[in-house]
Amino acid sequence: MRELQNIKEGIHKLKRTVLVVDDELINRELLGMILQQKYDVVYAENGKNALDIVKTTPGKISLILLDLLMPELNGYEVLKTLQSDANLKKIPVIVLTSEKDAEVESLQLGAADFISKPYNMPEVIMARVQHSIELAEDSDIILATETDHLTRLYNKDFFFQYCAKSDLYTPGRDMDAIAVNISRFHLVNELCGRGFGDQVLCTVADEIKYFASQSEGLAGRSGDDLFFVYLPHRESHEKFLEGIDGAVAEIAGAARINLRMGVYQNVDHSVGLEERFDRAVIACNSLRKSASEHYALYDSKLHEKELFSEKLINEMDSALAQRQFKVVYQPKFNIKGKTPRLCSAEALVRWNHPELGMVSPGLFIPLFEESGLISRLDNYIWREVARQIKQWKDELGVTVPVSVNVSRVDLLSPDYEKNMIGLVRDNSLQPEDMLLEITESAYTENSERIIGIANSLRARGFKLEMDDFGSGYSSLNMLASLPIDALKLDMKFVRRICENAKDLRMIQLMIDIAAFLNVPVIAEGVETEEQYRLLKENGCDIIQGYYFSKPLPVEQFTEMIEKEGKKRC
Repeated sequence: MRELQNIKEGIHKLKRTVLVVDDELINRELLGMILQQKYDVVYAENGKNALDIVKTTPGKISLILLDLLMPELNGYEVLKTLQSDANLKKIPVIVLTSEKDAEVESLQLGAADFISKPYNMPEVIMARVQHSIELAEDSDIILATETDHLTRLYNKDFFFQYCAKSDLYTPGRDMDAIAVNISRFHLVNELCGRGFGDQVLCTVADEIKYFASQSEGLAGRSGDDLFFVYLPHRESHEKFLEGIDGAVAEIAGAARINLRMGVYQNVDHSVGLEERFDRAVIACNSLRKSASEHYALYDSKLHEKELFSEKLINEMDSALAQRQFKVVYQPKFNIKGKTPRLCSAEALVRWNHPELGMVSPGLFIPLFEESGLISRLDNYIWREVARQIKQWKDELGVTVPVSVNVSRVDLLSPDYEKNMIGLVRDNSLQPEDMLLEITESAYTENSERIIGIANSLRARGFKLEMDDFGSGYSSLNMLASLPIDALKLDMKFVRRICENAKDLRMIQLMIDIAAFLNVPVIAEGVETEEQYRLLKENGCDIIQGYYFSKPLPVEQFTEMIEKEGKKRC
């Protein structure tokens, strides 16, 4: 608010221009003498001249003093013309009249105030002019700060203020909180350009704004690709979503743009406004993994899931301190020779919660990723793995390379490279002892910076594995320039290679790409003899999965190392 006040004070120090419109010369000169000490004054002898001036000097005129009875174009017609133009209607108009009957019609046409003839009270005229100008300028400043500059929807703060007023003026009315999100919007900007992305945002905003206005509701923009709507309850808002989809489809062309809508129906008015929309967002986010569903309601199940998620987030720090997270190791076997040979492992994490028991990684890992906590867990795993590799080296006389997951957030941390170098050095390891798994999607988001970091890591001796290859959006041209030392096939292709010829062909193509890049191929999720045979026949290098072994606690994996012996890949 202090910033807003500073803007107002700065603007109010500027000298404004007032347009006096009157067909009587003596009236124009008299008003000019009164105003000229504080304002620049320009004159027009009729309505036509006045409109020519305001149209040819956009933004210059701060106020119009307008006589009603004039030749060529009278004051009423000037008011109508000004009101029909979105920019000109912002100029405040004070009507000059001695007829009380004209006031009502002038007000209906947009007049801001009146000055009565004759002009025998200069201080009153100056006060009315100053008040009208300040009121109009304050209104413009508030409008500029309360709305998003691109979409002209309310920004988040003002949106919540107006929602609160709506509740105050209509107590007890059943309301729905709606969140609308554009799926993977960052890719729309990246693939189609920011100009097209802005066009999509404006199209969505226009549809939301129209729907809200037709439904006695309010609309706002909460983030880059997140919109809020607050309106009286109805059984379903799917038609609303269909309307937005239709408008976006008209401009999308070949681009594929999907929207999601989450609805918190019949909001609990004892819950704060932000929490109401948090619940709508939770319903919206529940659709992230669905390719076919785009509309979800917040219900008791989602509420229970929200409470469960909040519990896990809140207890992460204590879980780290109490070492509730356990690293398990899934063996990797080199299958290029006649006999598969243990060559390395992947570090996976399990949460042994004292109250909940074993919590699935499928629950807490996505949750930590969304809440920005994943780096803390990753760092914990890296330290455990480095310590364990050192222990095997000291006690068994062998070095077992272990793959660890590295997220995009990890890579973009300014201290990541320094920390990894320090971790390797402090445990007397070589950089290639810790294999860094980076998902394909991480390479394609903020790709230039990620590639630069990856190149620096490789220059220091680290080996990089592209995880989930085949699930992302990297082009062949981009793939040829990526710094990678192994390709790890996306698990979903492996699962279906025995039943689906297309998936088998995809595997063959990816193995061919790896051969062209001169890097080994790793297949995960291998569970059956037939999968193993097909992968071996088609040139796969390394396999992990239940066919050989489930992920093992450190004690059991140590026994496997001792039994198998160490054979480098």
